[in-house]
Amino acid sequence: MSEKMVKGFLVSKTDTKGKITYCNDAFVEISGFCENELIGKPHSIVRHPDMPRAVFAYLWEHITKGREVNVYVKNLAKNGDFYWVFVNVTPSFDARGQIIGYYSVRREPSREGVQKIGELYAKMCQAESSGGIKAGAQVFGEFFENLGACYEDFVMHLQVGEKLADK
Repeated sequence: MSEKMVKGFLVSKTDTKGKITYCNDAFVEISGFCENELIGKPHSIVRHPDMPRAVFAYLWEHITKGREVNVYVKNLAKNGDFYWVFVNVTPSFDARGQIIGYYSVRREPSREGVQKIGELYAKMCQAESSGGIKAGAQVFGEFFENLGACYEDFVMHLQVGEKLADK
């Protein structure tokens, strides 16, 4: 398995359950799937096993409340290769303000961001392997409590190459 590099923007849309309703050519290309293998499938079709489930619980908790979320994600291509992305997920609303789906734009992540977040994710996965998603969420929460920052601030600073201000 080797790492693929993201070029351009990878775009997808899902329904409220996370099933893919649209994906652009760049997403299709890097994933290694054909478009018809992606449409109608859960977005988790590209979930890498090194991704802690607690990160996705965090994401879903926020987007289902109508909030935008930015996360680092390690994805799995059909052939077993992987690729890291920096993802912005935004709810899509109908005319009445009801969430009708989610719009995701992925771009190349910062290398420093991948290294730092990869270390946290490895600890979370280790915790999840013995204690389930709750244990991974505990590692996640304790990390940011000790840091004195929230996940969103942390990843945004990593992505643009800035250090968090001392708290």
